[in-house]
Amino acid sequence: MPTFGKRRSERVLLDVPLFIEGKAEGAQDFKEETFTLTVSAHGALIVLAAKVSLGQTVRLTNLKNKDQHEATVAFLGPPYAGLATVGIQFSQPAPEFWAIASPPADWKTAQL
Repeated sequence: MPTFGKRRSERVLLDVPLFIEGKAEGAQDFKEETFTLTVSAHGALIVLAAKVSLGQTVRLTNLKNKDQHEATVAFLGPPYAGLATVGIQFSQPAPEFWAIASPPADWKTAQL
């Protein structure tokens, strides 16, 4: 995801299995199992087969801990293994969603 200056929270390379649901382009509902490429306290970079739009709201379920959270599509990137790379962003930092035993130090301050 292109940014300027310092990131709000450090990214971690992590493969987290997710279930994502929302409305695809054309107002069709979609439900898809996918995974993350990177995660942060503020969101993640994921891969998707469904077509989504910037600003679209989606619901994520972390398949490891069954936690659910809403997010917004914030970035549409180049294809990865035939799937779209999609940056999703939480409305508020949610570092606990990823259930990382030792998250980066800046994830604690991101909760404030």
